This record gives sequence, structure tokens and C-alpha cells, in this order.
Amino acid sequence: MILPPRLGEQITRAEALPYLDWLRENHGNGTLLSSVCGGAFLLAETGLLAGRPVTTHWAHAELFRHRFPDVQLDTDKLVIDDGDIISAGGVMAWVDLGLWLVNRFFGETVMGQTAHFMLADPPAREQRFYSTFSPNLMHGDAAVLKVQEWIRSTGAKEVTISALAELAGLEERTFLRRFRKATNFTAVDYCQRLRVDKARELLQFTIQPIETIAWEVGYTDTGAFRKIFTRITGLSPGEYRQRFNVGRKPASLPAHRGS
Repeated sequence: MILPPRLGEQITRAEALPYLDWLRENHGNGTLLSSVCGGAFLLAETGLLAGRPVTTHWAHAELFRHRFPDVQLDTDKLVIDDGDIISAGGVMAWVDLGLWLVNRFFGETVMGQTAHFMLADPPAREQRFYSTFSPNLMHGDAAVLKVQEWIRSTGAKEVTISALAELAGLEERTFLRRFRKATNFTAVDYCQRLRVDKARELLQFTIQPIETIAWEVGYTDTGAFRKIFTRITGLSPGEYRQRFNVGRKPASLPAHRGS
């Protein structure tokens, strides 16, 4: 049973109530439940996701975490198979979900043939290839929000924990604890993700060398930049550029004319 995405606002608790007992009953009778994109909100309202991993569209992450704090949300993944419950991330991820189900019930050969017929990639992509970093700014912690704004305005360059804690007016350990609680990231990971987000933009829309981009977003060590970029996006900088660059090329030099 697949719970589809919804146009507009995500389903509310009141709107979901008529379906919850029916979904729980079917699940209890052995029905495999799955969701696509915002369908995860209805699935979560059943209570069946408590303590379990799930994905939805990355743009819904903040709202989803606010409404369902007991669910292990991972918007880096495009498909999460947790046995009796499967979730898929984006609006068009129903294709990935469909191929995943074909693979699960009929095997890799049939899945490969189906993907070939549909002119679709096998379900090996990840949502983090496409998502951008959307930090939580609605947590209500004024000290942390002040630091987030400063990090954004400076591009997260040359940041130290001691400087951030001082800016927040907090003892270092207290700052680290409150920052993670408010943003769901450590201060270091938060800064890395902001830098990588800027690097994504430069890789997509410019022809600057990767070494130059690494320097521009705050990394003097290109090797370290490549490792961090790959960890966060799932692609190396070169692979990301190959997949997403808009096709700009250096202007060709005028032909030399002999005298």
C-alpha cells in the first residue's frame, strides 16, 4: 500500500484521523506500507514510525521533525527500506520506490529489465545528490540564532568553537549542547554543510577549478574539501559537476592570424 504525496500543505492530524485505524489494521494484518514524499506525514500519524528510520522530501524536513520528533528522519536517502515500512523522498521518487519493490519481490534481473524499459536509472541514487542545506531557524534559541546568522554572513570561514561560544555569550560546553539541540547538527558539521552548499553552487554554475572553489569556500586543503564534500553529498566534486553543471564552457580564444 503506497501513501502518495499531497499538493499544497501537508496533511494535518485532524485530516489524517479517518485513515489511521484502517492503516494500522492493515499493517497488523501483514500489509507492507510505503510512502512517497509528503505521504510520510500520514504514515507518521499512525504512530508506526516511532523510533524507526524514514525519509521524505528534504524541503519538508524541518516541519516533519517538529511534528514527529520520535521518528528517525534521514533526508539524505531517497529510499529507506525498513522491512514492513518503506519510504521514498521526492515527488518523483515513486519511480525509485516502484523499482525497489520490483527488486524486492522479483529480483535484480527483473528490476534491471524494468528500469531499462522505463528508461530509468536503477534505484541507487540518493536524495542528498539534489538537496540543499536548509538550516532550522525556528527553534527559538536567540543565542544560537545569533550565531547562525553570523556564520551565514561570513560564509562559515575561519570559524572556531571558542569564537562562536563567545558570540553566543555561553560557556563552550553549553553552547555546543544548545547548538546541536536547536539545529540537529554539531557546530562543525553545520559550518561544513554551509560551505559545501556554496561549493555546489560554484560547481554547478561556474567553470572554476575545484582547487579554486575549495579555497573560495574556506578550505586550504583540497583533499580535505573533497572528502567532506563527498561525505555530505554522496558525490565527489568532479562527479557533482559532471552531473549538474549547466554546461558553461570557457570562451574560446580567437584564432591566431598570421601577418
